[in-house]
Amino acid sequence: MSKNKQTAIVPIREQNYAEWYQQVIKAADMAENSDVRGCMVIKPWGYAIWENIQRALDIMFRETGHRNAYFPIFIPKSYFEKEAEHVEGFAKECAIVTHSRLEPDGAGGLKVAGELTEPYIVRPTSETIIGASFAKWVSSYRDLPLLINQWANIVRWEMRTRLFLRTAEFLWQEGHTVHETEAEAMEETRKMLGVYATFAKEFLALPVIQGEKTESEKFPGAVTTFCIEAMMQDKKALQSGTSHFLGQNFAKSSGIRYQSRSGEFEYAWTTSWGVSTRLIGALIMAHSDDNGLVLPPKIAPSHVVIIPIYRNEEEHEQVITFAKELEKQFKQLSFEGVKIYTELDDRDLTSSERNWYWIKKGIPVRIEIGPRDIAQNTVMVARRDQEPRDKEAVAVENLVSFIPTALSAMQEGYYQRALAFREENTVEIDDKDQFYKYFTPKNSGQPEIHGGFANAHWCGSEVCEEQIKTDLKVSIRCIPFESKEEAGKCICCGKESRRRVIFAKSY
Repeated sequence: MSKNKQTAIVPIREQNYAEWYQQVIKAADMAENSDVRGCMVIKPWGYAIWENIQRALDIMFRETGHRNAYFPIFIPKSYFEKEAEHVEGFAKECAIVTHSRLEPDGAGGLKVAGELTEPYIVRPTSETIIGASFAKWVSSYRDLPLLINQWANIVRWEMRTRLFLRTAEFLWQEGHTVHETEAEAMEETRKMLGVYATFAKEFLALPVIQGEKTESEKFPGAVTTFCIEAMMQDKKALQSGTSHFLGQNFAKSSGIRYQSRSGEFEYAWTTSWGVSTRLIGALIMAHSDDNGLVLPPKIAPSHVVIIPIYRNEEEHEQVITFAKELEKQFKQLSFEGVKIYTELDDRDLTSSERNWYWIKKGIPVRIEIGPRDIAQNTVMVARRDQEPRDKEAVAVENLVSFIPTALSAMQEGYYQRALAFREENTVEIDDKDQFYKYFTPKNSGQPEIHGGFANAHWCGSEVCEEQIKTDLKVSIRCIPFESKEEAGKCICCGKESRRRVIFAKSY
């Protein structure tokens, strides 16, 4: 990139990636920090993206047999204590309610009163409270499988927060299921990870690696955790979804038992899985550029903006009439099953100001219409995946085919671009010195700029895993499903290894 090139976002990615990320969110008017420590306000444009994520996933969940329900945000402390590993995993992030009301303190202020007989944990995840309900709902093998999903908010008292990626409160979905056999529960766990991977590819244009977490990285209380990992443009990994095989751990702690086909009472097998508003952070970091937000069209709140251009009232009336007629035609359009939404921007701003406003918001297609265009029965069209000043004249009668075709091409193009970037920045490494050099910042003033994904051997020892974390702040992101057995030497200790894993710095 030329140092003299002007961009809408300052600093650019190469200068300060973390600040660039914050400025993209600000320029697109997606979210802002709340007055409540560590929390965010999701503004309409950002929330519309979440609604589109929710809508698409909800359809996929329903097609796999799941139904939505809702459970309390408050979890009795005694419920949490039933699963020891679960408690230990979330203890440092819990927000706790200990009192039920406020009373005047006699000095013009308020004091906390009404101490509860048992504290409540504000939901950091719902396995224990949902398990209490499942124990009532399940009595026979005929009640199984039980396939439930919840859309909710979560509170985890994070010390270091960043909009969308890590906040004290965030939005998510959490699936919870109960099964008759171990095999059925494991099949569910893998199936839902596959749903996430499909969604990431088809809607977010995000290539992901599916794999298993190591013992130290798995969900507290789970037997096995599977995940999807994506590479961001700073070459860090972002965990973009998890699916947990819980075995019988939570069934035993919650008392989820069923009468089997032989008449005996047995503990059920359970799973849980979830994604969150962190996916919006993934979208920003995987696709956006130095001019602002870039959105895969399938997840964009709106797809086309019409920008009228005129010099006087007479031209205004002519252009607006023409623009509204186009807007009416576009309401009938869709692409790949997604309805196309249109914005008509007639604000009292220059056409340049309006163009840049929508570039920064990531709208896929911009259409400019002026009196000269109307006379020629054409419009000027610009795509977000091209340079801001690149425009082409399109005949009005061709727009109804041009727009869906362009949106589909952009959707696929963003995926292929992200996939190529990941492949360019993923290497196989077998030498320890080379491995350490790969993850050492190439410029001491740019700690965000480092290697990428390292596909290297690991012996399975937590000692080696922890040593690499300590030395490099690099973790094992997953043991890929596609990883084949092969003889090798652990990248840390040199002992025998059976397969490669993905090492990376991460969010």
